[in-house]
Amino acid sequence: MNNATEVKQIEIFDPPMCCPSGLCGPDIDPALLDINEAIIKFKKELDGKVSIERYLLSQQGQKFMQQPEVMKRLQSNGVEVLPLTLINGKVVKEKSYPIFDELKNLVNQIV
Repeated sequence: MNNATEVKQIEIFDPPMCCPSGLCGPDIDPALLDINEAIIKFKKELDGKVSIERYLLSQQGQKFMQQPEVMKRLQSNGVEVLPLTLINGKVVKEKSYPIFDELKNLVNQIV
């Protein structure tokens, strides 16, 4: 079976922020700019091969509750564990956003 054609699903569960992207206010976190750019680049380079979504706790709390790994970590560690990055339902990074190259490597490792 050829897993290379399988669409991989990336989900990023964001911590509470003032707006959906976090790119608002006078002091923008550079990590949010980086993850935003990485997502744009991913969608351009891997269109159709990777599905990538971000969920905001205050606006999409149901998504957090529907994902057992996210709920388990939130219950154990609280919101400090966010952001969480999952690929095909598996947590691959917590407490910080992956950079583009790291995310690309993680996607290639997950079957």
